[in-house]
Amino acid sequence: MHIDLVDQDRYADAGPPHEQLAWLREHDPVHWHEGEPGFWAVTRHEDVVHVSRHSELFSSARKLALFNEMPEEQRALQRMMMLNQDPPEHTRRRSLVNRGFTPRAIGALEQHIRDICDDLLDQLGTEADFVTEVAAPLPLYVICELLGAPVEDRDKIFNWSNRMIGAQDPDYAASPEEGSAAAAEVYAYANELAAKRRANPRDDIVTKLLQTDENGETLSEDEFDLFVLLLVVAGNETTRNAASGGMLALFEHPGQWDRLVADPSLAATAADEIVRWVSPVNLFRRTSTRDQTLGGKTIKEDDKVVVFYSSANRDTSIFPDADVFDIGRNPNPHIGFGGGGAHFCLGNHLAKLELRVLFEQLARRHPRLRQTGPARRLRSNFINGIKELPVAMS
Repeated sequence: MHIDLVDQDRYADAGPPHEQLAWLREHDPVHWHEGEPGFWAVTRHEDVVHVSRHSELFSSARKLALFNEMPEEQRALQRMMMLNQDPPEHTRRRSLVNRGFTPRAIGALEQHIRDICDDLLDQLGTEADFVTEVAAPLPLYVICELLGAPVEDRDKIFNWSNRMIGAQDPDYAASPEEGSAAAAEVYAYANELAAKRRANPRDDIVTKLLQTDENGETLSEDEFDLFVLLLVVAGNETTRNAASGGMLALFEHPGQWDRLVADPSLAATAADEIVRWVSPVNLFRRTSTRDQTLGGKTIKEDDKVVVFYSSANRDTSIFPDADVFDIGRNPNPHIGFGGGGAHFCLGNHLAKLELRVLFEQLARRHPRLRQTGPARRLRSNFINGIKELPVAMS
């Protein structure tokens, strides 16, 4: 079988190459993938978890966590972001930002998120684009709430996120330079926000993050700016694309939509199944810190290693009926929020809460929701994204 797991046009046309990934899981689960540079494609659940949980063997910092190569001078700046750090630096930073993302802190947002969902559904006409009118605004409203930023800033945040993530998609960005410009605008915005909170502290996550912790530690200005950048992308893109991909999955499996309408409390398990099925983040990159063996293959120090979550989440050794979309699936040991270890998604509780509340309210308020045109996918091998999903309310 011809293997190409990174062709962005393939992702734009049909999403992840599940047929290729299934073949690799069975025949060559740690596969040397040609490229510039070539890399090891890790496709089985067990191996993806192993790579994720052993930062000392598979580094996020050496060559960063994103797939594309970057010159060393750019890497130096990017290593200030948690995504591109290894313990112990990552551990220190994570403990500082964790204060705003405890289950208790996130649980307190439920009513606010329910109000946001109701407000979005109130504004829907008889025909709508589910992505731009529901899936995209929901996390943007929530991020504005977390940052204590005015709701009118959500369009700016949406634009920045699209330009940073969509560099390879003609609808979103003309060039990688556009992405860099968007990042610079987020930095400036974060600086301004921090200055306002230092002058006038409030009961929000920004104020919490700027305070000194019990060990006398605090985030530097650059660290704070980079955290806001990460929140703008990670807190927006993942929930947005899980919501739109989840809605598309429910349209493609009408029996599951009927189950949800009959029992909206299934939204709790549906949220996890949607994350498994969609795998909003398709891949991350690591770099081998030494010569070692994985899946029977000899990996050399500094080799590029890429884990594919969309493959691991369809691994039949973990999910016997992996190709069945089942909103009642329980247990559901998916790794749509990462395979554990240092980089397990900080916002997983928030994402699941947003998805649960959204699909609960959709099932209750729009039981006859239907798709009226083809979904348009993002041209990206990193984010499994949907740009447009036309719907009608009856």
